[in-house]
Amino acid sequence: MPYFAFVNRSLLLPAVFVVAVAALPAQAQAPRPGQLAPGPGQVAPPAQQPPQTRPQAPSGQQAEQPPALAPAKPYKVIPVTLPQPYADPSFGAFRKQLGEIASKKDRGALAKLTVNNFFWAGEKGDKADKKKTGIENLAAAIELDDKDGSGWETLTAAANEPTLEAVPERKGIMCSPATPTFDEAAADAVAKDTGTDPSEWGYTSKAGVEVRAAAKADAPVIEKLGQHLLRIMPEDTPAGAPEQEQPFLRVVTPSGKVGFVAEEAISPLGIDQLCYIKDGNSWKIAGYAGND
Repeated sequence: MPYFAFVNRSLLLPAVFVVAVAALPAQAQAPRPGQLAPGPGQVAPPAQQPPQTRPQAPSGQQAEQPPALAPAKPYKVIPVTLPQPYADPSFGAFRKQLGEIASKKDRGALAKLTVNNFFWAGEKGDKADKKKTGIENLAAAIELDDKDGSGWETLTAAANEPTLEAVPERKGIMCSPATPTFDEAAADAVAKDTGTDPSEWGYTSKAGVEVRAAAKADAPVIEKLGQHLLRIMPEDTPAGAPEQEQPFLRVVTPSGKVGFVAEEAISPLGIDQLCYIKDGNSWKIAGYAGND
């Protein structure tokens, strides 16, 4: 594997699952429309999260300082192509069925749509308990039994997601949402040149995204972006700072300018995925990728 990998295309190898931007700031990890919500141990969706602050060290102890960020510098534009909806009417019908089950919170019906040999791919391998049923493992993976209903919201998001991608390492398995495509070798080279790691990258979800001089909706626009990889430069927010109506992320543009982009215009590269298998014209939930 090269020095730097934005997206692991072999995401469901038996022993490895890499979430490329697990260390993005809270706002960047929030799901974009149509994406699955983060799972256990990750940032709770879909409500906006309060700004991150550096935790205070206990009295008499020195706070551990995060590694210094590499300075802003220009980098090569790496275009990103978004995945297209999966063109199979049977998948659309399945998603409609899944959406109805989620709206009714019908665990029994969900169990019938879940295979017994359900897998749960994490960074350290398959986390599924082989002594439990498929629905039990699915419930654990997405926290289906949480009182806040976040697990059912995850299923609703999955039902609304039309993209799929095949997983060559698992015959017949397709996972959603599909990941964007870009020149990974060029991205690796950019990462080396800028001295960055996966926690500092996302991508613009559309062309024409405005970069502003300050984290305010009425701040002057200093640049407009295309649809490409974008370096995110997280910053500490003072404790007690008011939550913004429209959160912004500090970014470095390909030209090397530092500015602010509305959080909703940037998507993370690393996302959790719900995985399916097709048998004839029927689909079932086969696994989950993420949540370490």
